[in-house]
Amino acid sequence: MYEVILYYNFSPVSEPEKFAKQHKKFCKELGLKGRIYVSSEGINGTAGGTKEQIQQYKDHLRSLPGFEDTEFKSDEADYIPFAKLICKVREEIVALHVDGVDPKEGGNHLSPAEWRNVMESGEDYVMIDVRNNYESKIGHFKGALKPDLENFYDFPQWLDEANIPKDKKVLMYCTGGIRCEKFSVLMKDKGWDDVNQLHGGILNYAKEEEGAHFEGKCFVFDDRLVVPVNPKDLAPIAHCEITGKPADTYVNCANMECNKLFVCSEEGAFQMEGCCSEECMKSEYRRPFDPENAFRPFRKWYNYFGEDFKARNEASAATPSKS
Repeated sequence: MYEVILYYNFSPVSEPEKFAKQHKKFCKELGLKGRIYVSSEGINGTAGGTKEQIQQYKDHLRSLPGFEDTEFKSDEADYIPFAKLICKVREEIVALHVDGVDPKEGGNHLSPAEWRNVMESGEDYVMIDVRNNYESKIGHFKGALKPDLENFYDFPQWLDEANIPKDKKVLMYCTGGIRCEKFSVLMKDKGWDDVNQLHGGILNYAKEEEGAHFEGKCFVFDDRLVVPVNPKDLAPIAHCEITGKPADTYVNCANMECNKLFVCSEEGAFQMEGCCSEECMKSEYRRPFDPENAFRPFRKWYNYFGEDFKARNEASAATPSKS
């Protein structure tokens, strides 16, 4: 069994390039895989490895000045859902494209229990899903506003046009909490006073409150793509874009020139051989369809359509299970 972590920390980094280079070297020597982004404002990452590797990584990051209080959201997986290790420098660890946003000036953090209590109290509030449309499409809290946006940096304009009363109690959530750290600051700067964010995001809430009042599943940025939140409500709320039937599995179109991420059922994937349209099925740049490997237990279509899918399958098949 392996462990997957999601984390961030807004702690100033004086030399991001140097930090990232040293950090990547450590992770590579440790054997970690994942995606880690560093900027002058801090670090944001998701990674996978054995429990021993992950513990060593946690200890290492927390040993660095300014990162002692880093919080990690953890999950178990039967494989490492990353093809390789990426550690890059970015302008922002989460891109809102608004100057002067200090996460230390953000909203009130509600624990999962406090969040649930507000939802069940009958209190008047507006809840905002601070994620992209393809994320909220397959899972969200009941009653939440779900902006039809493709990028986080589109949220400031959406907020200006949303007509949310300034005297409303605001609840906001995202996958692990990082987007709320910035968006809550923006809302306070624009005049909202009672701004609250779900501490640790959906993933933390799933662990602490078993996903109560959450419908569907949670999109994650690794090869799993989708993870369950509420064990009492696992039914898909989205629909296959090929067959129209309930589905919550995402697929990257097999046409490499398209590569569209879309909701697709097994039936739809077989019908279109992994493509999103008949036009893409005719493409000379289409990845081959391999139905025998496409639905291995616990693996998502995304793994198959990744260019290194076969190499990873062969490697995992040759490695004895550690579960």
